[in-house]
Amino acid sequence: MKDCFVSMSKHDDQLTALGYKSELRRSLSFFSVLGLSFAIMAVPVGESVTLTIGLTDGGPVTIFYGWIFVMLISVCIAASLGEICSAYPVAGGVYYWSAMLVDKQWAPITSWITGWLTLVGNWIITTSICFGGGQLILSAIGLWNESYVPASWHVVLMHCALLVISLLVNIFAAKYLDLINTICVYWTGASVLIISIIVLVMAKNGRRSATYVFTEFDASRAGWTPGWAFFVGLLQSAFTFTGYGMVPSMCDEVQNPEREVPKAMVLSVVAAGITGIIYLIPILFVMPDIDELLSISTGQPIAYLFMKSTGSPIGGFILLCLVLGIQFFAGIGSLTATSRCLYAFSRDDAVPGSKIWSKVTEKYEIPLNALLFSTLIGALLSLIYLGSSAAFNAFTGVATICVSASYGLPVFILLCRGRHLIDNAPFHLGKFGYVINIITILWIILSTILFTMPISIPVTAATMNYASVLFVFFAVVSVLWYLIRGRKYFVGPPILSSQI
Repeated sequence: MKDCFVSMSKHDDQLTALGYKSELRRSLSFFSVLGLSFAIMAVPVGESVTLTIGLTDGGPVTIFYGWIFVMLISVCIAASLGEICSAYPVAGGVYYWSAMLVDKQWAPITSWITGWLTLVGNWIITTSICFGGGQLILSAIGLWNESYVPASWHVVLMHCALLVISLLVNIFAAKYLDLINTICVYWTGASVLIISIIVLVMAKNGRRSATYVFTEFDASRAGWTPGWAFFVGLLQSAFTFTGYGMVPSMCDEVQNPEREVPKAMVLSVVAAGITGIIYLIPILFVMPDIDELLSISTGQPIAYLFMKSTGSPIGGFILLCLVLGIQFFAGIGSLTATSRCLYAFSRDDAVPGSKIWSKVTEKYEIPLNALLFSTLIGALLSLIYLGSSAAFNAFTGVATICVSASYGLPVFILLCRGRHLIDNAPFHLGKFGYVINIITILWIILSTILFTMPISIPVTAATMNYASVLFVFFAVVSVLWYLIRGRKYFVGPPILSSQI
């Protein structure tokens, strides 16, 4: 116990040296952070709610090999970010790192851009997780009524209900987040194994051949050329592999964050990758006709796939409930990380109403206002669905673009200014650092282009990818606030105020 207090005091002093007062309890362990990252990625949920993307843009080859490809890229990104996090273990995350690595005269504008990309990306990831969960819940009705088409307001209402549940857990069970994240790991692992075994053993709809699972590729539904269709279809996997970059926002609550957070980021990506392979292969072996899946009235084919493989609506519903349990953990974890991101960015007066969002409520020892505001943002974003059914694809696209761009900025700065800037980082990539960092930057540039593309062509108002529209909207908000206040008062992290 004495060693624990010494460790906490040491890291609180380290946080003070980085420019901040320690306000949050350091109650999270390595396994808890690993569980949080794993929970946010929520592999079965992410792969299920975006299944139509992979099915449209190539089918099994895109889904399976795309997953492996994005997993390897994500390990590189997580390692690149983990290395910098090790040097600067603070809740500000990528925006703090950008400010500390760049030439000091550029620190304010660089950290402003990175911070807003991160914050917007976090908000939309949380929105899309709960939104997809709402769609999955409603898809259960389609198991008994195949003609059921969820009204837009049904989806929005279910989404808001999941947001509120995540909010209540974050408030009233805040002291149990460590336990919740731990349970998530076991629940996810058990659920994936149960689903995989049941669908393969029962396979009431028959089993596909290994040739189909590992070599079937049909881009005709996408309208793109085959090669481009494969890359556009990577959005399915890339959206799932976004959560690991949110966990540095928890650094102020982790014991030994300079070591534990980087390790948790990288290992969570590896664990998610292996989990995804175990989950996807059985799904592909019992895959019904793709056109049949894409015509599902609810727009979410995974429940129908479960029903066909088990031979009954009840069987399909039970397996769907396992996935929804994982979604429950994902919603909680993403809202936790998002609120801490808003809290950290507001500490430096970069968001309208910063003094409100950066306040820690003593009763619960959490940034309660930041939690409430992040929940409100998620609810408001879901209203877009009332005007366009393409909203979910826009959410997944812009979330991936924003967080990827925010991940890339500090890594790009590090490459430009020299990797010697993090020589003292406890988690260091050594001689492989340059290669890993370059792979990270090249992928982020490519993915930013890819994920503004519509899933298929020709494009209609209903199938248009509105990611670029959402991206521009938040960019305008950020720029206007910078012109109104940021350029006059924002200097980046407070440690720089005496250096600029």
